[in-house]
Amino acid sequence: MALPAEEWRLCAARRWAALEPELRARLARASLRDTVRLGCGLLRPEAEGAALRRLCRRARTGKEPEAARFYREEGNRLFGRRHYGAAVRLYSQAASHEVPGSPELSVCFANRSAAFFHLGCFEVCLEDIARAESHGYPDKLLPKVLLRKAECLLCLGRLQDAAEALRVVEKKIAMDGIMSSPAHQTLLKRLSQLRIQIHEKESSPEPAREARGDNQRDSETWEENVSISGASSSLSLNFDRERGRHLVASQDILAGQSLLKEEAFVSVLCPGEDLLLQDSRETAWDTRVTTADLYCHHCLRQLVAWVPCHGCSYAKYCSQGCADVAWEQYHRTECSLGALLLTLGVFCHVALRTVLLAGFAEVSRLVELSHHDDEDFCDPETRCKDLSEAPDARVGTSCIPGCNEDGGYQSSYQAVFNLLPHVEKHSPEHKFLCMLSVLAICKELQEAGLEAAVLNQESPEKWCKQKTCEKTSDELSPELKTVAEAMLRHMLQLQCNAQAITVMQESGSEEGAVVNEKPVRLATAFFPVLSLLNHSCCPNISVSFSGTSVTVRASQPIPSGQEILHCYGPHHCRMRVAERQQLLSQYFFECRCQACLDEMESDLKSMVSVRNSFCCPSCQAPMQVGEDMLCCSNKACMISASRESLSHRLWDLQQQNKKALELLRDGKADQAIKMLLKCQVDARNFLSPEHLLMGELEDHLAQVYATLGKWQEAARHLEKSIEIVEMHHGPSSVEIGHELFKLAQILFNGFAVSEALRTIQRAEEILSVHCGPQSTQIQELQDMKTCLSDLPRSVLQRI
Repeated sequence: MALPAEEWRLCAARRWAALEPELRARLARASLRDTVRLGCGLLRPEAEGAALRRLCRRARTGKEPEAARFYREEGNRLFGRRHYGAAVRLYSQAASHEVPGSPELSVCFANRSAAFFHLGCFEVCLEDIARAESHGYPDKLLPKVLLRKAECLLCLGRLQDAAEALRVVEKKIAMDGIMSSPAHQTLLKRLSQLRIQIHEKESSPEPAREARGDNQRDSETWEENVSISGASSSLSLNFDRERGRHLVASQDILAGQSLLKEEAFVSVLCPGEDLLLQDSRETAWDTRVTTADLYCHHCLRQLVAWVPCHGCSYAKYCSQGCADVAWEQYHRTECSLGALLLTLGVFCHVALRTVLLAGFAEVSRLVELSHHDDEDFCDPETRCKDLSEAPDARVGTSCIPGCNEDGGYQSSYQAVFNLLPHVEKHSPEHKFLCMLSVLAICKELQEAGLEAAVLNQESPEKWCKQKTCEKTSDELSPELKTVAEAMLRHMLQLQCNAQAITVMQESGSEEGAVVNEKPVRLATAFFPVLSLLNHSCCPNISVSFSGTSVTVRASQPIPSGQEILHCYGPHHCRMRVAERQQLLSQYFFECRCQACLDEMESDLKSMVSVRNSFCCPSCQAPMQVGEDMLCCSNKACMISASRESLSHRLWDLQQQNKKALELLRDGKADQAIKMLLKCQVDARNFLSPEHLLMGELEDHLAQVYATLGKWQEAARHLEKSIEIVEMHHGPSSVEIGHELFKLAQILFNGFAVSEALRTIQRAEEILSVHCGPQSTQIQELQDMKTCLSDLPRSVLQRI
């Protein structure tokens, strides 16, 4: 949720409507500094403040022992049913609600280690055992956990460590005395078995495996630009009136060549969509899995055994290292504000974290610069206009906003600060909403005693005493007003400069031999250098993410002098020009890229409209476009149908398509096939053969047949899907690359060697351009190719 919760937006709208017309007019034309100054008295504790407190109670981010007990018991229940993956997630949720250092927290880690052991994740199991010990795992239960440690070490081939762990268990049992309980006897029996297994492995060690040379991946060659951090030396920073700041190829660039590698200045994980756990039940506590449960809140890497924050139940990290860095840099301030930040949305959260990472000294310096006498010149938007109107059009880079005195453009807070906020172009209502949200956070910082942390003061108590006499309890300090102004600036910047960090996330049946992935929005971030790229509905680059870093590659050859162009979302292959222009209006410009101009100047319908059109239910001829009624283009037929009725049929088919996938996830493949085949028959009656839904139905049929191990059937349906995807996205698009990757898996599993090798080759050529040679998919394709190539010639001759 980028913007605040709907209830808060409505509350802000009511407050705006209730203001005096004169005050509304002043706020509408006010600068950022004046907006904050005028708004300080408009956030009423008994009205807007109370409304926020009510909303925050719905976002439960604190430690709750009852929740911990519930999640632990649910984890035990699923562990008993051998649903170890689901049990891991529930034990992790329980750990998030336990108090650090408590025996209950140690039990959560110990239980999770048992689930990881059954999943074969021995290294992670050892990490959780160490966590359980460090948090004071009950002494009487320790032998069982230490025995599990020995088993993990044995499975990992660390025989000396395993033997040492067994000696610790034996010593512990000897100290506790002999017990005759069945559990104790089982423990002793297992200890004896492990001792024998270690002795056998020591007597006949396994031969060491030689490292395969073909598994070594060569890193990409890279020569960094001396003026633009993270950019290739093949790029240069330019400026003109029409395009503003932009990047241009300073030499010929090849398809697939890396152009930019940048770490996000700031990123905030999005809460994401809810996913139901296996066999979850309606309870007082939520057992659903969200994006916030799957990825590290600091580095955005996928979580395996997360480390919870010691102060809240929301923040989760992939390691103690990430937890410590996050706490030091920003989370010690954000921790107690979790519910408020979730209520006010990701944009507000990004704005706060940006100023925390920059540090108050740098924030104050840049805000102060924007208050100089020549304020218009210091405003980046006006400054860009002044530069473009200069007599000498060849402006030096040191004059370009965001560059330092040496003319370098760094991925820094200065670059973030100089991104255009478009203050004059936002609606007054939107600016008012952002202002109220920012002030709500600053007031909470002040009331919670967190002001010193925000301002990087060494002695919070002393600082607070000194400032008490300078302000009333309802008034923000001058320093927090500076913070509020910077945050408001960043919230407005985000509408045009926010970059969604996406990740390919597996979907469908977990048991499927073919990986089906879809792009999911993971986080919202500021990338100062990436933000230099202008939009085109037909871009010449491809963007991929790894954690908090972005890599930009040329998706086609780019000649010297051509601008580097990024697609902000609406691609010309996926959407008609009118729809693209409507979506792009949020960026305050009218797209005049070549794809839009060609489509607007052409009398022909866009190919997107033709491919995704309805056809006549009677003769299957294309339906002519109309406002409310569509008529058959076949003069001999001339059947008409309402757009509403056809759209409803399309919506109903889409719902049936989703239900078929749910049946597949529930293990009801036969029912899924019947439903999908029926959908196909219905779709052919009124949809164009090239409609994207026709491709989705073929793709899902392939997925079902692959689950059943019917590889030839799966390949046949997926090839039909690929034909439709290629019509929509082009033969060298990343979408085709992902589809060919799935086809290669199917052909590999079906032992169709020659077809698999041809498909692997084509998929490699496409995906290496868009994702690079180091990507997971490329490595898997190379592994499949190696496996097939290593088959004995006698076997290949029989295939």
